[in-house]
Amino acid sequence: MSLAALSLSEAAADIRGGRITSAELVSDCLKRIDEVDGEIQAWTFLDRDHAMRQAEAADMHRKVGNPLGPLHGVPVGIKDIFDTADMPTEFGSPFWAGRTPRNDAAAVARLRAVGAVIMGKTVTTEYAYFHPGKTRNPHDKTRTPGGSSSGSAAAVAAHMVPGAIGSQTNGSVIRPAAYCGVVGFKPTHGLIPRSGALLLSRTLDHVGLFARSVEDVALLAESLAGFDEEDLDTRPVARAPFASVAASEPPLPPRFAFVRSPAWKHAEPVTQEAFGELVEALGDTVAEVEIGASFAGVIDMHRVIMEVEMAHNLRRDYEKAGDKLSAALRQLIERGRAYSAVDYCAATAGIVPLNDGLDGIFEEYDAIITPAAPGEPPDIKTTGNPVFCTIWTYLGTPAVTLPLLSSESGLPLGVQLVGRRGSDARLLRSARWLVTNLKGKSRRRIRPATAGPDGQRPRKGKSS
Repeated sequence: MSLAALSLSEAAADIRGGRITSAELVSDCLKRIDEVDGEIQAWTFLDRDHAMRQAEAADMHRKVGNPLGPLHGVPVGIKDIFDTADMPTEFGSPFWAGRTPRNDAAAVARLRAVGAVIMGKTVTTEYAYFHPGKTRNPHDKTRTPGGSSSGSAAAVAAHMVPGAIGSQTNGSVIRPAAYCGVVGFKPTHGLIPRSGALLLSRTLDHVGLFARSVEDVALLAESLAGFDEEDLDTRPVARAPFASVAASEPPLPPRFAFVRSPAWKHAEPVTQEAFGELVEALGDTVAEVEIGASFAGVIDMHRVIMEVEMAHNLRRDYEKAGDKLSAALRQLIERGRAYSAVDYCAATAGIVPLNDGLDGIFEEYDAIITPAAPGEPPDIKTTGNPVFCTIWTYLGTPAVTLPLLSSESGLPLGVQLVGRRGSDARLLRSARWLVTNLKGKSRRRIRPATAGPDGQRPRKGKSS
C-alpha cells in the first residue's frame, strides 16, 4: 500500500514508532500529487523541495531524541486564506497575487508546533465565497468539489495529504467534505482561533478540518483548539481531549434526532431516499424531530449577517479592486451595504435564543442527524448549495459530515451530525459510533463512495 493512503492518525503513529519516516511519507504524497493533480488541481502553491526539507528536518528532530508532537512529520494542506510566512497567501483572487505575509496564521503556527509538515496551499474559491476555483471533484472531474474549501477537500479525498484545514462562513467545510466523500468537521464557533486568516464575518467564520476518519479530525481539533488573544471569540479554557473521547465507547448507545429543517425542501430525491434508508437502518436509535417554526427565518438572518460583515471587511478591496472581483462578490457587497442597522441587530439577536431552543433536543438526543448537502455534487460551473449548513453555521454549533451514503452512480452523499454548542468531543464520539455501527449494513445507499487509487470513484454498483 502507498504511504499516501495512510490516515492521519496512522501516519502520525507510524512516524512516532519509527516504522516510516516523514521524508518517505511526504515523498509518496508528492508522487501521488504528480499522478492525479494534473486533473484535480487541488493546489494553488506547492514547493516540493520545501516540503521535503521540512520532512527531513522532522526526521532529524526525531533522530536526535527530541520530544515529538502528535502530528510530527505528517503533511497537512492549508486553505489559501490562512497566512503562511514561507508561502504566498492569495485568497483565491488575482487582486492579491504574490502576497507573502510575514507571519503564520494561528492555526498554521499550531500545526507547526505539533510537528506537522505544511505541504502547500490548497485552492479556495475567490475570497472564500461562491466564485469557483480550478479544482475538480476526485470522484468525477466534471463535477464540483464544493466550496469554498475546494482544494482541501479534494486533496484529502484523492490521498494527496491525510489532512487539511479550511474555513466555513456558510457551508464551506461540510459541503465540500460531503461532495468529496471525506470527513469534514466544523467545530463550535471560537474553538479554533482564526487569527491570521481572511476575515469575512467575525460572527460566522469557523476554522474547519478535513481528514479520512473521525479519529483524524479529532486529533487535528485537539492540536488546534484553544485560546488566542488575537481572536476575541476564543476563551481561556482547558483543552478537551478530543482524540481520546472520540475513540471511546459511549456509556449508552447514542440517540439521534432526524431533523429535516427548513432546508428540506431543497433535498433532491436521491437524498430523501438515502436518508429514508438511513433512518430505517438506525431503528430505535433515531426519531424524527421538528425544530420549530422559530427556525424558519434563520437562513435569511444568516444572509444578513454574512453580507453586512463581508461588505464591511472587504470594503477596501471592493473600492480598489474594481473588475478584479467577480460580479457575484461585488453584488454581495452591494447588498450588504444596503441593510439597515435594525436588520443587522435583529439578525444577530437570534443566535442565543435559538441555541437555547435546541436544549430540549440535546437533553434527549446526543446529536441531530440531517443531510450535509441537497444531493450529488453538481457540475463544475457551481460550488453547490450550502443551505443544509446555514442554520448550524449561524448558531455556531459543532457539525461533522460522514461519507456514509452513495448515489446510484457511486457519488458521495454526506450525513451531517450536529451537536450542542461546546459539546464537540461528545459529537465526535457519537459520529465514530455511527460509522462503526453502520458498517456491514447491506442497504443500497448505505456505503461510502471513496476515491480509488487513480482518484476516480468506484464503478457503479461496486461496494467500497
